[in-house]
Amino acid sequence: MTRLLGIDLGERRIGLAIADDDGFARGLVTVRRGTVEHDVRLIERLCAEHRVSSLVVGLPLRLDGSVGSQADAAHEWGEAIAARLGLPVIWRDERLTSVAAEASIGRMSRASTGAPPTARTRERHRAAVDRDAARRILQAELDARAAEREGIGSPFAAPAGSTTGVPR
Repeated sequence: MTRLLGIDLGERRIGLAIADDDGFARGLVTVRRGTVEHDVRLIERLCAEHRVSSLVVGLPLRLDGSVGSQADAAHEWGEAIAARLGLPVIWRDERLTSVAAEASIGRMSRASTGAPPTARTRERHRAAVDRDAARRILQAELDARAAEREGIGSPFAAPAGSTTGVPR
């Protein structure tokens, strides 16, 4: 059985999710992003702990589907991580996953006094959004694999392992 690690790469944080290839994705943890070496050590530890065999990395395409600087940076980071860990990487279109995650989780709560959210509340909320975005990226891969196994084509799920038409 294949165990997959879903990754939502952000500028400050990395949302992570885990799943078997025939199950449902669940949020795992959100970690602080650092250098590539720092990120490799964190992800390597999680991959060993959870016996991960493949990485599913969200590719932040522009809304029109084109590749921009964020997608290029994510691709470079993902390739470096995968190479250092010796794991295959699968690219998944992540457009609007954070928006959907934020809508699902809801607004940040205010302090009991009605004051704006504290820095700690904001950080916890952002971490939850990042984990849920990683879960959504990973679930899209699982859904595509299930559709492929069943011989069902879906306009919403690209074939497993695809870059969703992203030129490289």
